[in-house]
Amino acid sequence: MNKIGIIDYGVGNLGSLERAFEVIGASAQLIKTPEAITDCGALVLPGVGAFTDCMEMLNGQGWVKPVLGAVGAGTPLLGICVGMQLLAAFGEEGAGNTLTPGLGLIPGTVTHLRNRGCEGRVPHVGWNSLTPTDTGTTFFSGIPTGTDVYFVHSYTVVPEGEETILGWTDYEVPVVAAVGRENVWGTQFHPEKSGRAGFQLLRNFRGLAGC
Repeated sequence: MNKIGIIDYGVGNLGSLERAFEVIGASAQLIKTPEAITDCGALVLPGVGAFTDCMEMLNGQGWVKPVLGAVGAGTPLLGICVGMQLLAAFGEEGAGNTLTPGLGLIPGTVTHLRNRGCEGRVPHVGWNSLTPTDTGTTFFSGIPTGTDVYFVHSYTVVPEGEETILGWTDYEVPVVAAVGRENVWGTQFHPEKSGRAGFQLLRNFRGLAGC
C-alpha cells in the first residue's frame, strides 16, 4: 500500500486529518522533512492562517521544489483550505500592495471574499452546500449535489478559467469550493471536519491516488 504523506510544515493541528485517513483505512502519516516526499505515493497539503505566511514557511523549510518535482513526476496532491489556495499562482493575503507567488499549479489568484462581492460575515465559518460541476467525476463520487460540508476561510481562489473548477458553494456570492487539474486537487472546505461526505471525498482521493 502506497503511503499518503501529510505535509507538516508547522501549521495547525493535523491530528484530525491523520485520523480521518485512518478511519477510511488509508496508510497516511505526517511527513516533517522534504526528503520524506520520495517515500510517498500521494501528498496532502494542509494550510491554516495567511497565504503569505504559509508560503514563507514552505519556501523557508525547502518544501516547494520537492513538492513541485513530485507533482511534475505524477504524484497526486490534495490541497485543503489554505492548502488549496496555495495551489494558485498568486495570493493577495498578507502581501500589502504586492502579490505573493503561490505554487502555480492552478492558474489564478487568491482574493478576499469582500472583493468577490460577499457582504456576509467574514470569515465564512460553518456548513454550506456543495455543488460539484460534474457529479460524474471520480473526485465527487458518492457525494450528491447539495451535500453540506464545513468551511473556515476569508479568502477564495479565483481561477483564470472555469476548466479547473470542480465545485462551488454559495455564500451570498458563488465561491469556488474545489479545484482540480491533472493529478492536483484542492478543497476550500475541510474534508476531515465534514462528516460522512468528507470521509467519502478522502476515499475518492485515495482511489485516484492508488494508495
